[in-house]
Amino acid sequence: MSLDQVLHTSTGVSHGGRNGHTKSGDGMIDVDLSVPKDMGGPGKPNTSTPEDLFAAGYSACLGGAIDFMANQMKLKPASVEVRTAVGIGKDATGFGLKVDHDIRVAGLSQADAEKIVAAGHKFCPYSKAINGNVDVTVKTTVV
Repeated sequence: MSLDQVLHTSTGVSHGGRNGHTKSGDGMIDVDLSVPKDMGGPGKPNTSTPEDLFAAGYSACLGGAIDFMANQMKLKPASVEVRTAVGIGKDATGFGLKVDHDIRVAGLSQADAEKIVAAGHKFCPYSKAINGNVDVTVKTTVV
């Protein structure tokens, strides 16, 4: 799928792969990386992983998409919190990802909360990008 119009472009650069350093073009993200011990790496303290960065970005993007769709549907949740877990593991081709979203919605019925979450998930560019390539679960809870 190609874009009709690019509205914003973000950049990043990394050195040293998973045991290196990554930084966003604007300098707001500037972190050392380390392969976690449970993956056979050194698990250096005060480091991050690509999966941490993906989880943070995906949760923010999905939260924004849910807010947008709620507004389009004229539903007004008191709050939406998206907790995203990104797992990495072995698959038939080497390594793959899985994503679990735990979405907590306040101020709506369960049915309306599920409606805005489903619509947001369908609308979210991150969800579209990995559709069919990554196992994704979405759990919606009214709080």
